[in-house]
Amino acid sequence: MVREGWKPNVYVHTALIDGLCKKGWTEKAFRLFLKLVRSDNYKPNVHTYTSMISGYCKEQKLNRAEMFLSRMKEQGLVPNTNTYTTLIDGHCKEGNFDRACELMDLMGKEGFAPNIYTYNAILDGLFKKGRVEEAHALLRDGLLHGLQVDTVTYTILITEHCKQVDTERAMAFVCKGVKVGLQPDIHLYSTLIAAFSKQKKMKESEKLFEEALRFGLVPTKETYTSMISGFCRDGNIGLALKFFNKMNDHGCVPDNITYGTLISALCKESRLEEACQLYETMMDKGLSPCEVSRLTIAYEYCKKGEAAIAMVILERLEKKLWMRTVNTLIRKLCSEKKVGIAALFFHKLLDKDRNVDRVTLTAFMTACYDNDKFALVSDLTERISKGIG
Repeated sequence: MVREGWKPNVYVHTALIDGLCKKGWTEKAFRLFLKLVRSDNYKPNVHTYTSMISGYCKEQKLNRAEMFLSRMKEQGLVPNTNTYTTLIDGHCKEGNFDRACELMDLMGKEGFAPNIYTYNAILDGLFKKGRVEEAHALLRDGLLHGLQVDTVTYTILITEHCKQVDTERAMAFVCKGVKVGLQPDIHLYSTLIAAFSKQKKMKESEKLFEEALRFGLVPTKETYTSMISGFCRDGNIGLALKFFNKMNDHGCVPDNITYGTLISALCKESRLEEACQLYETMMDKGLSPCEVSRLTIAYEYCKKGEAAIAMVILERLEKKLWMRTVNTLIRKLCSEKKVGIAALFFHKLLDKDRNVDRVTLTAFMTACYDNDKFALVSDLTERISKGIG
């Protein structure tokens, strides 16, 4: 444009600034904004300032966003509903609800009625911070003043009731939302499936899963993991494994939570060989097993008197994780009066590091005294005192 002799006006500048801010390149947008400020022909308008405010809110730079609000007022520009809503949303995401409410009141004083986007921003923030009663009070107040809820409001309400595992209310809001144009996406389906799965209502979860497929939605890793977790809670490991094996059909890669859920369920049913295979597959894929997975599988082998297998399983862990797991395992074995096996792991611990965890040592010694295993204490304290390890 410039090479052709055209001078980009304020609308061109604003479009570029808005795009840069959406991309997360706020400082580049600011340099362009300064060019506009210094221009003799064009000056930033309300939309330009709002774009900059939005950019800084996304970067959690609320002080700078507030500075732009003050600056635009100094220039004689009047912030509009979108300007205020953008700033309110930024403050809500940071948990600054007092300031968000101040801005909402300021809107009213300046003749701008908060719209559904304003309410959605505050509702979402309040729910995420656990301030449920305040959120409902705000919504009731809005409805009394003629507020018309939209699909975003329903999504917020559905998500909140799923978080509270109130599936009945969540589904009621889904029905209401659909009537006003709500088209649930896979993330909303996943949220609903997770809520039903937590209640072991797997028929409802399966129905939602199949419904999502019929609508052409592609299940995500989270969708599958929720289904697998639900079946594991319900004691239906067969269907859990079936869904696990189907993940690849939709390009979903299991993570350590997916594997961990199945490993724990298999251990609970004493299907240790299958659990061990999954554990090894997980390690081969470079995934780090969570502490519950590491501890559960090792403990189950110890319960069967196969401490050697438990040691081999844990051996693939990096030293820091190995130390943490073995310390926890020793304490768990001691609480179950399996002090002989605990002693084996304690000696293995000393082979790796002479620095003894005092909590683990106390738990071990107490268990030995309670179970008249004085020789085990003697052997261990002798090694520690000699500094062998």
